[in-house]
Amino acid sequence: MKSKSAQPRGQAEGPVVGIIGGSGLYESGLFPSKAVHKVSTPWGSPSGFIEEGEIDGVRTFFLPRHGKGHTIPAHRVNYRANIDALKTLGVDAIITVNSVGSLREDLPPETFVLPDQFIDFTKGRPTTFYDGGKTYHISMADPFCPDLSRTAVTAAASSKIRFATAKTYVCVEGPRFSTRAESRFFRTLADVIGMTLCPEAQLAREREVCYLPVCMVTDFDVWAEHPVEATDIASVLSSNVSRVRRLIRGMVPQIPNASARKCRCQTALGEAGL
Repeated sequence: MKSKSAQPRGQAEGPVVGIIGGSGLYESGLFPSKAVHKVSTPWGSPSGFIEEGEIDGVRTFFLPRHGKGHTIPAHRVNYRANIDALKTLGVDAIITVNSVGSLREDLPPETFVLPDQFIDFTKGRPTTFYDGGKTYHISMADPFCPDLSRTAVTAAASSKIRFATAKTYVCVEGPRFSTRAESRFFRTLADVIGMTLCPEAQLAREREVCYLPVCMVTDFDVWAEHPVEATDIASVLSSNVSRVRRLIRGMVPQIPNASARKCRCQTALGEAGL
């Protein structure tokens, strides 16, 4: 087991991709493991060891957000350590897997959603790497990498996966599910609801890493007739996970080199300092 990675590969050698697995995706199942990394960060330990391999020649790392077997609830995930650890390993593009509830009739369970906006209703999570000293006000007007988004849409079409785009994700603190009143309120704001997107997305932007969430609908939230229960969600996860692995395997080889991307993710801090 390695405590640190080899030096990051240069941009000319291709992208270096990080996959953060969500509920149900605790082991990558994406590639034969070539190495396992235990990474230390100034913000503590990430959620677990980080597995390294390749997908069609693309150097890829996998980290389970909730730890092996879902031992870490969403509100206790060390998001800063997770993002910083992947950056330390040379990752320049992160794809995350997020299980979500649906706030729309036309987004039934097993639908894949590619959001383009989020609303943050979390309460007590550290949201920045810059708590003192130098201050940065990063732009999150368009929070997800457009280059990764285009790659995901192309890969989803090739994989014949149902993929809804241009949706808004509302992130709540958890670990409890919403009340009916909360769910009806969130329906006026967003399309899907989950517990893990924030502060992960803004931390990736602060580390100037391209970031894209792939959301898997597991249930209708409690605005619908049947209240959400964990057992209902578990029955959908296995189907979703097998399809998201297929999507990621198709997507990773199509990700452009960092130097070829036209996004502004990689220069976020240069535009954010005062």
